[in-house]
Amino acid sequence: MNMIWLLRAAKWARRPPSARMVALVLGIVAAGLLLAGLEWLGLWPDWATMETRPPRLPR
Repeated sequence: MNMIWLLRAAKWARRPPSARMVALVLGIVAAGLLLAGLEWLGLWPDWATMETRPPRLPR
């Protein structure tokens, strides 16, 4: 493990994030899971899907 990660973990243990920040992160994760679930179930609308083309090879 890198020493910077240990220092970051120690800082986080001394000053944990506020309840508001935790709620914000959990809300973003929940929204992402909701969108992924809608797409997996096939409920995602066609108008919201990007048209993907195979990448072009440079000449």
